[in-house]
Amino acid sequence: MADAKVIPFDDDRSRARRRPARADGETAAVRALPGPQQASEGPGIAGSGEAGSPESPGEPDAPDAPGAGDRWERRLAGGLAFLRRRITGEYEVDEFGYDGELTDQVLMSLLRPLYEKYFRVEVKGVENIPEKGGALVVANHSGTLPLDALMMQVAVHDHHPAGRHLRMLAADLVFVLPVVSELARKAGHTLACAEDAERLLRAGEVVGVMPEGFKGIGKPFGERYKLQRFGRGGFVSTALRAGVPIVPCSIVGAEETYPMVGNARTLARLLGLPYFPLTPTFPWLGPLGMLPLPTKWTIQFGEPIPTDSYAPEAAEDPMLMFNLTDQVREQIQHTLYKVLVQRRSVFF
Repeated sequence: MADAKVIPFDDDRSRARRRPARADGETAAVRALPGPQQASEGPGIAGSGEAGSPESPGEPDAPDAPGAGDRWERRLAGGLAFLRRRITGEYEVDEFGYDGELTDQVLMSLLRPLYEKYFRVEVKGVENIPEKGGALVVANHSGTLPLDALMMQVAVHDHHPAGRHLRMLAADLVFVLPVVSELARKAGHTLACAEDAERLLRAGEVVGVMPEGFKGIGKPFGERYKLQRFGRGGFVSTALRAGVPIVPCSIVGAEETYPMVGNARTLARLLGLPYFPLTPTFPWLGPLGMLPLPTKWTIQFGEPIPTDSYAPEAAEDPMLMFNLTDQVREQIQHTLYKVLVQRRSVFF
């Protein structure tokens, strides 16, 4: 297959240690991350008219509807053009491996039925994410498997007024798993480290982080919707250095997708995993037990917490970091309880 174009950020330092591995003979023409004015633009975003963008709700799809034949012809032509670009390498990725065209036209399309039909996600407050410039979205983490991160990415991609893209920070484990690692890179995810996060934020990207990490996603069902520790406030320090707002995000519904009633710690150690979940269906039903329960989700983005008023040295103030971390955590926890009180049912 021909080579893709790889777009460099700048030439001040090498990032070879985190560039995604490529096949023998493949090179990449690398583009720079968009600046704050360009961060919300990309191929195939909603409203762009490109193949892969969501159709408007009232558009007729019946074969006998006026213009239906032309619409299918355009879709077919767009699909063939997409395949041609993939084969000839006429597409771009950035130095983190993010492939905007593949994400818009393929990955989001695969996740969208799960988002819209299975979990029936309701999104609130997505307009709290700025229309341009960097922002750090901080969310709770739960559900045994990290489906909440993927659904949050779809929520921002499909519902933000400016069609912004969410670049998630992921744990090291994600990037050592075969297939998963490559897909994560293509979708814009990158290693959860301060250097990568700050670099993305300064380039005007929306970055997502879940500070609870494995403590949140692997907690027992009895502790659902109780936030775990948010670490040492590293995400606050990163936001302060980049001068971007922090947007708290509360996700309700993910906790019940895989009710974790036990943890086979010995097996987890043997497999090199942070935990090995035991649920009412897994591993007792085999692969069928990995099917998530069809819970009803709500994703609510809160009011942004600005950081641009602080001096650069504020990032080294441990008391300020503690206070801001506590403020973000309390805002997420309060919203979780508020949404839980308002929801009618786990499944409806």
